[in-house]
Amino acid sequence: MRLLFALSSLTLLSFSLLATETPLKPAVSYQLSFSNRAHHEAAIQARFQGVSSANLLLSMSSASPGRYAPHAFAKNIYDLNATDSAGNLLPLQRISPSQWSVGQHDGTVIVRYRLYGDRGDGTYNQIDRTHAHLNMPATLLFAEDYAQRPASLRFDLPDPNWKVATQLQLHSDGSYMAPDLQYLMDSPVELSAYSQRSWKVADQQSQATIHLALHHQGTEQHFDTFVEKAKAVVAEQQKIFGEYPQFDYGQYLFIADYLPDVDGDGMEHRNSTILTDERSLKEANYAQIETLSHEFFHAWNVERLRPADLEPFDFHRANMSRNLWFAEGVTNYYGKLVLSRTGHFDLATYLDKTVTALNKVQQSPGRQFFAATGMSEMAPFVDAAISVDPTNYANSYISYYTFGEVLGLALDLTLRSQFEGLSLDLLMRKLWQEYGKVGRPYTEQDLQQALAELTANPDFAKNFFNHYVNGQQLPDFEALFVAMGLELAAAKPTQAFLTAATLVEQDKALKVDSNTLIGTPLYQAGVDKGDVLLTLGRYKLSSKAQWDKALARHQAGESAELRFRSRGKTYTTQVTFSADPSWVLTENKEATTAQLARRALWLKAQR
Repeated sequence: MRLLFALSSLTLLSFSLLATETPLKPAVSYQLSFSNRAHHEAAIQARFQGVSSANLLLSMSSASPGRYAPHAFAKNIYDLNATDSAGNLLPLQRISPSQWSVGQHDGTVIVRYRLYGDRGDGTYNQIDRTHAHLNMPATLLFAEDYAQRPASLRFDLPDPNWKVATQLQLHSDGSYMAPDLQYLMDSPVELSAYSQRSWKVADQQSQATIHLALHHQGTEQHFDTFVEKAKAVVAEQQKIFGEYPQFDYGQYLFIADYLPDVDGDGMEHRNSTILTDERSLKEANYAQIETLSHEFFHAWNVERLRPADLEPFDFHRANMSRNLWFAEGVTNYYGKLVLSRTGHFDLATYLDKTVTALNKVQQSPGRQFFAATGMSEMAPFVDAAISVDPTNYANSYISYYTFGEVLGLALDLTLRSQFEGLSLDLLMRKLWQEYGKVGRPYTEQDLQQALAELTANPDFAKNFFNHYVNGQQLPDFEALFVAMGLELAAAKPTQAFLTAATLVEQDKALKVDSNTLIGTPLYQAGVDKGDVLLTLGRYKLSSKAQWDKALARHQAGESAELRFRSRGKTYTTQVTFSADPSWVLTENKEATTAQLARRALWLKAQR
């Protein structure tokens, strides 16, 4: 592994030197230093040359590629000042929460400011003694006047062991170059003493080098094991689309921080991905590979196979799309499916993950309020968005990741069982060739049309979108799983059920710690979040164990007296137990040869 890494590093260095033969001249240059990293600060200088307007409008982004909610990144920059080329101080006026105007310049504006960051994830920055983990929208002031012009970055590394990991192009003078603002903002950076592995991939059209830079506290042996899993994911996903994307500069980079002080996340970018987890590889038993699988699938689906309603990405506002059920949800489906195909998940594990997603969708009342497209449009409110007022999302919202995953499952199984030789893999490949590969954004109507063409059945495509994508229905999953030699059944058909809400022990009673769901017995009894359950039948609810005992005494259809306290007042009511609505998905040991063959084509490694 070390020899391969050395050869790959040499290849990367040679490529960077070749790239400097026709260098872009940056109109904007940034210098970042970290002398106060112990207090999570960076000092940043931005130089804008050839300013043509009387007043240069500077902005801090309010959005970040891969995120759909607004983010007030401007809150973490301060100590701003601006000078001209001679060092004369210029008037700097804040004209909105995220914008400043600079006037009286001589054609050059140099802005200096401090940046604070201590959240290591896919959206924000973390600066400390061990690394500088930087997301560009949360880091750099920019000017729209320079959106189509190249920019360069230089890093003053405070530790001789630190290195730079980024998809940005390295030049021989030590600077990193972006051709325009969109690429710059889509290029995260990790500065640390990370470990790295690299390997080459190729298809009939091209070859590329994949790099995995890992900042962690584990062993190199654990890293090597993880790299082998990553290699398998990369290779298996290529089989779905038939080829790799044309990675810029022939490189793709995974940037992983698996450290105790980061926050778990994954964030796709055009030629790189951010992966963060507070657990080590050993502690998580390599569970981080699921996020890696999801994010690498985005190299096709989202980064290049792109919804038209996300183009162009707007850094000043929330970016809303009706198609996130496909962009994120179908990606979620494949992120897990690929791990079945690589052997990381055994059959039981994959079926458990599949039915977990299905249970979330089929049990949620949210489908009566929004279809999958409507859930997608909720992203600006839920995608790492922050608000202080309570919501009723438990009843009104289903994650478009989960909803789309279930729709991807439904479409894949339907194609495999009803159309000879067809699958969702073939639809993804068709969409890639007609939209992603050629840089043509798609609409919802384009997705439906592609499905109609693949199946040669426009009515099927229309009905699928009308009933499941834009409607509130779910297909007959029991029949779809039967075709794969699997059995979907009630998990606990005779067990009494009152709620799926979270219950916590408090002062020898049980507090309802999440919203009760519409249609469940506890909701119908008038119990809500924050209420305290006191007795159920003859049982005093002093613990979860007592709650379980009380439920065990009853069956679905029976009733009991419930006493609870809500906002200082005690209520007594009758509750009628229902059956537990959860499903379980298991292997049919008597599956036919045809069913087993169909399942193998679905879940096993592809040729």
